[in-house]
Amino acid sequence: MPIWMVHARTTARSAIDVSGCAAARPLPEKMGTPRCVLLAARALVGAALLAAAAAAAAEEEEYVRPPSRRIILTEHAEPAAHPQQVHVSAVGAKHMRVSWVTDDKRAPSVVEYGRASRNYTATATGDHTSYRYFLYSSGKIHHVKIGPLEPGAVYYYRCGMAGEEFSLRTPPAALPIELALVGDLGQTEWTASTLAHAGKTDYDMLLVPGDLAYADAQQPLWDSFGRFVQRHASRRPWMVTQGNHEVEAAPLPPVPGAPPPFAAYGARWPAPHAESGSPSNLYYSFDAAGGAVHVVMLGSYAPFGAGSDQHRWLARDLAGVDRRATPWVVALLHAPWYNTNAAHQGEGEAMRGAMERLLFDARVDVIFAGHVHAYERFARVYNNEANPCGPVYITIGDGGNREGLAFDFEKNHKLAPLSVTREASFGHGRLRVVNATTAHWAWHRNDDADSVVRDELWLESLAANSACRQQGDHAAAGGSWNDEL
Repeated sequence: MPIWMVHARTTARSAIDVSGCAAARPLPEKMGTPRCVLLAARALVGAALLAAAAAAAAEEEEYVRPPSRRIILTEHAEPAAHPQQVHVSAVGAKHMRVSWVTDDKRAPSVVEYGRASRNYTATATGDHTSYRYFLYSSGKIHHVKIGPLEPGAVYYYRCGMAGEEFSLRTPPAALPIELALVGDLGQTEWTASTLAHAGKTDYDMLLVPGDLAYADAQQPLWDSFGRFVQRHASRRPWMVTQGNHEVEAAPLPPVPGAPPPFAAYGARWPAPHAESGSPSNLYYSFDAAGGAVHVVMLGSYAPFGAGSDQHRWLARDLAGVDRRATPWVVALLHAPWYNTNAAHQGEGEAMRGAMERLLFDARVDVIFAGHVHAYERFARVYNNEANPCGPVYITIGDGGNREGLAFDFEKNHKLAPLSVTREASFGHGRLRVVNATTAHWAWHRNDDADSVVRDELWLESLAANSACRQQGDHAAAGGSWNDEL
């Protein structure tokens, strides 16, 4: 197995015994470096690695886990016709959707844009919506698709022909591409720290595996969240899927005129689901880097069992991926399928039972989840066992939400031997897909003013692994994976 499939951080080996070196007879000069010198050098390297490992362990023991921080309520102080809560998302290879809200219900759903500041050479008109949640009435929510746009290019734009100018950069049309990942955001001081750390180093797109505003039926918090993330979400596409905090189901028994589940999420954060053949805003897929990366956004809170719309759609979607043209496939969902934390234990098990085989047979490379407010990375896994052709599972529900961290990892959990790294700290992750065979994953912990890399991994695409390709062909022909073990 290639080393990048299993390597996380260099571990120190035992120091080499060189006690007999002083008595060793010198070798002729022409024969090169004496063996005792080589042994001594190797011993010094081993000792240095052990010292570094000890220092890292000591630093880890000294690190104090951060407490929760206060919620930041972001107000809108501009005129009613001025845009607020501006964010952008990718729609196909050459278009972006610009979304914003105005308090003025007469404001136009128009975006002016161009390659130079204040020089708008194109205009696009879109649509708008609004919703009610009991006594709350939303502003006018605008969605406008702009394009075609050049890849990897900066565009300046203005929403509704009023207010400030924004700028965005489109994703690249080819590898490499850098994807930032963060789940369970909320709008606290820790969230601000997470997004600031993520923004210090450039990225092309941000992916969120659910739980955005933590509004929990308090609809003004959706507005505050939109303003809170605007400085980041207006510059790079944010691609999101839903979490449990987006459901916002009305209380039981049903109240006449009660809003449907996902009313706020669906109105404010539309996904390009129709472009991927999905019948629902709750699950969809899209391509990045000119089709080199296929990203699947699954719905943990939409029906997922065999025979469901989501299950049928996922089977069709994965069957349509040509791994020769698309060497990387990544999936996101909210409730993790593999989890050794006491928090939300087993909540993803039903979905795993229904869908894991589809993703395994398609040789999905990495699956990201949120929900658990901590970081955890597993080895390549399938059906609760280590498997070199299974996905790497990563939980990254540590964006900074108001509920705080999930500290209780179970040391004796049955999955503990498969858990490579786990830590209850806030942070974000970055997946840099370098080329058709190689990607680099790094998890950055929020360490006060600094973003500290606490876990990293080099990945080989499963499409590049000949053994996994053969197993995939065998499975597609109706064979059993267990027959090959």
